[in-house]
Order: sequence, then C-alpha cells, then structure tokens
Amino acid sequence: MGSADTSAATISRLTSSRSVSPPSSPSSPTTPLPAVVVSPCAACKVLRRRCAGKCVLAPYFPPNDPIKFTTAHRVFGASNIIKFLQELPESERSDAVSSMVYEANARLRDPVYGCAGAIFQLQKQVSVLQEQLAKAQAEVVNMQYQQSNLLARLNYHHDHSVRSSSSSPPPLSSPPKHYFSDSFDGRNNDFYEHNCEYLYNDSGDDNLGSFWDELHTLDTSV
Repeated sequence: MGSADTSAATISRLTSSRSVSPPSSPSSPTTPLPAVVVSPCAACKVLRRRCAGKCVLAPYFPPNDPIKFTTAHRVFGASNIIKFLQELPESERSDAVSSMVYEANARLRDPVYGCAGAIFQLQKQVSVLQEQLAKAQAEVVNMQYQQSNLLARLNYHHDHSVRSSSSSPPPLSSPPKHYFSDSFDGRNNDFYEHNCEYLYNDSGDDNLGSFWDELHTLDTSV
C-alpha cells in the first residue's frame, strides 16, 4: 500500500506541474529597436537625449562642433529647427542650417537689427565704392579727351607746316636758250637764237618791237 500511495503522489505532482506551465504560442514578429549612434551629434549631446540613426540634426551638427548648434538653439530653439528641416527636401537642408547659424550669430551680436544691420553696412560700403569708381571713370574720360585734343593739335600744326612749305612759289628762272628753236625747222635756228638773246637783254621795249617785226617778216616769207 505504501508504494502505491507514493506513485500516485508522484503522478499527481507531474500533472499539476504540466497544467501550471503556459501553453507554447507561435513566435510573434518583434519591432526592431532604433539603432543607437555610438557618438551622438552635437544637438543630441546638448539636449542630453539618445541620438538615433535617423536623427534629423546629426548630418548638420557634428559632435566636434557643439557651438554651432548651441548658437542656433539659443535663437530659434531645437523644436523649430527640427520642424523647419523636416519641411525641406534633403538637398536644401544644409544651406538652411548655414543660414540659420549665420542669422543666429548676427542676432547675438546685434539683438536689435540682426542681419539687417550687417546688410545695411555692406550696402553703405557698396555705395562708397561705386562713388569712387564713378570718379575714377570720369578722370579717365577727361584724360582721354585731353590726349585726343593734344594729338589733334599736333596733327594740325604738322599739316599746316607741310602745306606752308609746299605752297611757297618756286624761284624765277629764265627760259632755256633753245626754247624757241625747237618749235621751228633747222634753217631758222640761228635767227631765233639771236633774237632770244636780243629779247632777254636789258635794252628796253624797242628791241621787243623789232623782234616781233622780224618774226612777222619771217612768217610771211615762209
């Protein structure tokens, strides 16, 4: 009887242990946890939060430059920066972060005007440089005009001197000795040579009149 009671007690314990253990259920798919970056970005480090693999701020605020995020965070706030970046495409986010950091630095330097003060100073410098450029261009035009005027005067004096030298009359000279002899035949050469010498001497008008009389007599005889 004792052995039978012992075996019955053992069977009852095994049965009770099987009924207590929960039935095995099929394995349900588990959601993967977000990957944790080993070195958090500057934004997450300043905000003291876990930097996930898909952190919006990580590509633009590296861990070695915390001042960049601190400056933008003081002016705009981390939530506004995240919201603004999520509304932009990824190709424009880098320029947007640079603009926000620049504006934040300008706002910290000049709380009243911010970037407007820097823009005003740059526009003032541009106006001064444009005025200096206009003066320099006016001086260049004036010098070019003076140079052209000087060249025109030099050319005028040169042309005038050339014209005055070319317009002076040549010196007077007596006609050649055989000027009249070439116009007639050889039989009258001695006559015309004699009368040419007779014509160009200093005897007066009587010699000229006698010359024309002899010439007329010769023509009628021919």
